[in-house]
Amino acid sequence: MSGTGPLEPGEGTHAWDAPDASGLRGRPRGRLARHYDRHRRTALTAAAALALLAGGGYLYADRPRQPPPPPPPPPSQAVDLDYMDAVPGPGNAEPGSFSFAVRLSVRSGPPVTVTRLAQPYAGLSMTSSPAAPFRTKPLSARKIIVTLRVTECDEAPRNPGLPFLDVTLRNTRAIEAHSFILGQRYAQHLSQAIRDACGNDSR
Repeated sequence: MSGTGPLEPGEGTHAWDAPDASGLRGRPRGRLARHYDRHRRTALTAAAALALLAGGGYLYADRPRQPPPPPPPPPSQAVDLDYMDAVPGPGNAEPGSFSFAVRLSVRSGPPVTVTRLAQPYAGLSMTSSPAAPFRTKPLSARKIIVTLRVTECDEAPRNPGLPFLDVTLRNTRAIEAHSFILGQRYAQHLSQAIRDACGNDSR
C-alpha cells in the first residue's frame, strides 16, 4: 500500500531548532551603544536641563512688560520764576541802577541749569548774582539778585506794561529759551527806577 503521513526525521537527521532569543540579547553590541549605556544618566540630565531652559526662556519672553518711565518734563514746564521785591545793595546806590530779587523754583524732574539770564530792552544792561550758568536741584528754590542799569534813557521803557526776563533753561530733556513775565509790582518798580534815573520827561 502507498500513502502519505507525517514525515519523520530520518536517521542521522534532526529538526532545526528556533534560535534562542536570549542568545540575541547576549550578542556583543556596538561601541556607540556601550557608550550610551555608560553616559545615559548624564544625557538624560542634560536633556532635562535643556527643556527647563527652553521653557524658562519662553516664560521670560512672554512675561508682562513694565511700560518705560515717562520722560522728564521740559525745563520750562518744571520751573517757576517769581518776582520777590526790590532789594538794597550796591546796585541801588548807583545812579540809574535798580536791584531786585527773583525766586527760581524747580517743581519736578531732574536738576535745571540756567545758562542765560537777560532782559529785552536796549536801553538797559543787566547782571545777576549768581551769574549764569548755575544749577538748581529739583524740589528746591534759589534766590537770584538781578541788577539793571540804565545805559540809554532814550531807549529805556518809561512805562513797561508787562516787562519780562528771558531765561535759557537746560535739563536732561531739552534746552529752552523762555520769557517769564514778572507781574505788576515788577513793572511799577522798574518804571520808578527808570524815572529816577532819566527824569519824568516823556519822549
